[in-house]
Amino acid sequence: MPRANRRLTRAARYGRYVDGPDPLAPPVDLTEALDAIGEEVMAGYSPEQALREFLRRGGRDQNGLDDLARRVAERRRDLTREHNLDGTLQEIKDLLDKAVLAERKQLARDALMDEGDRALAQMQLDNLPSSAAAAVSELNGYDWKSSEARADFDKIKDLLGREMLDQRFAGMKNALENASDADREAITAMLGDLNELLEAHARGEDTPEQFEDFMAKHGEFFPEHPETIDELLDALAARAAAAQRMRNSMSQEQRDELDALAQQAFGSPELMQGLGRLDETLRSLRPGEDWGGSERMDGEQGLGLGDGTGVFQDLADLDELSEQLAQSYNGSRLDDLDLDALSRQLGADAVVDARTLQELEKALRDTGTMKRGSDGQLRMTPKAMRQLGKALLRDVAQRLSGRQGARDVRQAGAAGERSGSTREWAFGDTEPWDVTRTITNAVTRVAGSGGSTASGVRIEIGDVEVQETEARTQAAVALLVDTSFSMAMDGRWVPMKRTALALHTLITSRFRGDDLQLIAFGRSAQVMPIEELTGLEAEWDKGTNLHHALLLANRHFRKHPNAQPVLLIVTDGEPTSHLEANGEVFFSYPPHPLTIAYAVRELDNSLRLGARTTFFRLGDDPGLARFIDSMARRVDGSVVAPEADDLGAAVVGSYLGSRGSTPGASDDFGGGARRQGGLW
Repeated sequence: MPRANRRLTRAARYGRYVDGPDPLAPPVDLTEALDAIGEEVMAGYSPEQALREFLRRGGRDQNGLDDLARRVAERRRDLTREHNLDGTLQEIKDLLDKAVLAERKQLARDALMDEGDRALAQMQLDNLPSSAAAAVSELNGYDWKSSEARADFDKIKDLLGREMLDQRFAGMKNALENASDADREAITAMLGDLNELLEAHARGEDTPEQFEDFMAKHGEFFPEHPETIDELLDALAARAAAAQRMRNSMSQEQRDELDALAQQAFGSPELMQGLGRLDETLRSLRPGEDWGGSERMDGEQGLGLGDGTGVFQDLADLDELSEQLAQSYNGSRLDDLDLDALSRQLGADAVVDARTLQELEKALRDTGTMKRGSDGQLRMTPKAMRQLGKALLRDVAQRLSGRQGARDVRQAGAAGERSGSTREWAFGDTEPWDVTRTITNAVTRVAGSGGSTASGVRIEIGDVEVQETEARTQAAVALLVDTSFSMAMDGRWVPMKRTALALHTLITSRFRGDDLQLIAFGRSAQVMPIEELTGLEAEWDKGTNLHHALLLANRHFRKHPNAQPVLLIVTDGEPTSHLEANGEVFFSYPPHPLTIAYAVRELDNSLRLGARTTFFRLGDDPGLARFIDSMARRVDGSVVAPEADDLGAAVVGSYLGSRGSTPGASDDFGGGARRQGGLW
């Protein structure tokens, strides 16, 4: 290509990409959204509610739907507060006053004029009615002496005609300024053909060819460039309905004035007859449009009929946007947002925000993060749970890493045997490289990109895999979490769930040989999968059935006779219920001695099975402290009293210390922790 032709032309120069999403933009970051949604889910909201809440609220650097809705409401308020509907009437009055003043001046300076004629003309001008419509009607037959006054008076009829047309066909007021008779005849012909086309459509007798012929002949009057008769109808009906709402918003006096003036538009009643015929047809074909609405417009800026109709269309746009942004109707999706209307009303920056939210919602739904079940309910997928668990585990690791003797919780099975499996290297890993897998990854990457390995292969960070190890001692872990209402009432509900998810993620990703069972206990106890526990809603459930929870934990330990039992109990209350022999739940507050005895007996069974027990006491109740301390001494266990936000680090650290993987990890849990028993 010649050098001279290599330069970019003006049309080919780089510019902002506006036709849809930027194809070169980085993928939307789901980390913040997933964290926020996870927090809401663990607080008891459904995933659907949590997703909606995040989209409404937005992120740290991302405006949400609420911000867009606020701007829509402000824009709507400004339109109604800034304008009134007197614009056309005021403009007519101004033209009338100007014409009358020019005529008076002409009468005063015309020395050759007959005095009788002068007196008659002055009397007629002096006695004009206050109504602009009546004054215009009376001056229709007036013999103007001033050419300037006659021109101003004729502008009134021309203005009325252009305003009436501008109400139905946007832009007509300016297009017909200084229009010739031929231009007006073209408008009259278009209006007649349009009425015939729409009436034929109402009877079901129109054809596509008829529509095409109409657009070929009169397409210049329709800047929307409709491609079908239905698109034409939609545009015309929306504009006509806005004109009707504007009329409904006027006072009766204003309506009467305009009705009287309208008959003189362009000096002929034919225009109003054609427009009335058009409105009647549009009403019958589009009855769903808002033909009966109204607004209070009490601002200072007067609106003409055409501009006012445009404002009422803007108000309709804003109302629809407000409903779309609320996302309160069944099956609502952000794809429903009318980005063109949003751009017209709020500008390009609002479209950027909305499009980002759309991409975020789509990514959450389509990338396996959120999934709708057979019952129609949206749920967080196992993939999302893993991502959220990893984030929680990183937070736990940061808390542990600042404590004396703690090690990185990512190191699986330290000083253990190789498991035979590998994983991608991550910052901080100290395991040996798997050379075969690393080189294979590098060769595959180079070959896949079309490169050659003849001159050697360059290893990149992403190619490196390390060998995983397994701890020499496997553990059967039972995490017992109190789900009585006091946990939710005192702000411990979400920390409890975060703790369970962090521990679950640690064991399933780094200590795969261990077997974790999550047991929730309120009035009764049950084994819960992590997805159910994280989505569990707080209920008013009297009772703390530690006895039932320990029964389930001991059953779990017996299923794994070769594993080290690890018992972790999170609670904020003394046992107040137990399981009877017939399966019924017994409840008593204050705690009944029999309930305590049942719990102690099952805890003794845990000790006989070899369980290493740690109690995590939440709250400062002295009775609870005495009870848990005595229970811990009985089984040579430990007591930790962490703050709610430190619960996750306490439980994970205790688990690592109990299985011997991270010596010293449980030595210190911060200012609220207290040690008790033989382990520490």
